[in-house]
Amino acid sequence: MSTDTLADVRRDFERVSPAVVAEAAKYQAAILADVAGRRGTLNAVAPLDAAMRIAGPAFTIEVRAGDNLMIHAAMTMAKPGDVLVIDGKGDTSCALMGALMINACKVLQLGGIVIDGAVRDTDELLELGFPVFAAGVNPNGPTKFIPGRINWPISAGGVAVCPGDLVVGDADGVVVVEREKAASLLPLAAKKVADEGKRMDDILAKRALKPGWLDAALRAAGVLKEGESL
Repeated sequence: MSTDTLADVRRDFERVSPAVVAEAAKYQAAILADVAGRRGTLNAVAPLDAAMRIAGPAFTIEVRAGDNLMIHAAMTMAKPGDVLVIDGKGDTSCALMGALMINACKVLQLGGIVIDGAVRDTDELLELGFPVFAAGVNPNGPTKFIPGRINWPISAGGVAVCPGDLVVGDADGVVVVEREKAASLLPLAAKKVADEGKRMDDILAKRALKPGWLDAALRAAGVLKEGESL
């Protein structure tokens, strides 16, 4: 086993391919979450602005609550397009990132920030427009002297995230899809968009307003008897 495999800071890992990222970026997070089995969505992590969008490979960071030392280290290592996904332990008692760090992320051409923790300098970040998804905001600053880990599996918003996984975010929040699974979901996402488009056309035309599956589901749940319909 290599030294790098055991080190707290891992430099090399396999990323979801740029082609998969580009295709996945066309879909809503909700569509990808649905075709991924209704899993992979981060709890209590939301964009600073509803217009923000994010898509890219996860560059994972684990910090001790309230300390951002390892985020500074990760920023020197991440590649353009990488999305920093930070396990801040859900702590919002202080901000782990603010305008200085996030301006640097934009200059470095990173794909965005997803942080299970707090940020600050909200007005400046909204003006900057760089995609930031966080669990909260807080004007208090962090410490920067406690070690953590880079590019290990982490937990963010209640979801397991591995380095290189696909990260997609929009106004609804963030979904993470395993790198190995991401490409296989794209045809399913395309089909779901087409199916939902047809369903929306029917709704707007006042056709088939009752879902075709509803009676069967109610029978399976015991709400309706066999042969009954609404």
